[in-house]
Amino acid sequence: MKLGVLFSGGKDSMYAAYLEKKKGNELTCLISIYSENKESFMFHTPSIEKVEKQAEVMEIPLVIWKTKGEKEKELKDLEEAIKHAKEKYKIEGIVTGALRSVYQTERIQKICDKLKLKCINPLWQKDEFEYLDELLKNKFKVVIVGVFAYPLNEKWLGREIDKKFIGDVRKLYEKYKIHPAGEGGEFESFVLDCPLFKRALKITDKKISGAGNSWKIEIEVE
Repeated sequence: MKLGVLFSGGKDSMYAAYLEKKKGNELTCLISIYSENKESFMFHTPSIEKVEKQAEVMEIPLVIWKTKGEKEKELKDLEEAIKHAKEKYKIEGIVTGALRSVYQTERIQKICDKLKLKCINPLWQKDEFEYLDELLKNKFKVVIVGVFAYPLNEKWLGREIDKKFIGDVRKLYEKYKIHPAGEGGEFESFVLDCPLFKRALKITDKKISGAGNSWKIEIEVE
């Protein structure tokens, strides 16, 4: 099946794409929404502009669509982006990295129904710790590029998801109920390497900003 991937550059959309490729489906294009609203309800924003580099090392065409990020109105922009991908790349389905977000999943499903596309959510309701372990097992190199919840701070920025990270988020989950995979927006990630890449990406520069329990790191990659 020819599939388009709703793609943020983070671990969830990348791993969902990987799972579908393993099943024998064709990753025909990546669809990235650039939101002007940093508090977007639908679209992750940290490091979104770096997805071009990921698409390049994956050798997969990238559809870039811009939105002002206004609640509900941004869904029309998403629909237009998916419609464009369907017309240009003849995709038959859409892959999402949704884990728990009913808000996102229901809205994407409605768009897919309208456009007569299959909506595929390979990570839906997956055990979070099992998922993080799978990332390591399948050689995903993932770094944290944003944190947005207590007690996370700037020390978490740039951390790689490894066994120590998983142990640390397990403690945070037990004490503060922070979602281990960041599904509640607690943290955002960026993939530097995985089996879908022809070569690994390297961070060449970074700029940290934030305060309290809201921090982000702007990275440059090559």
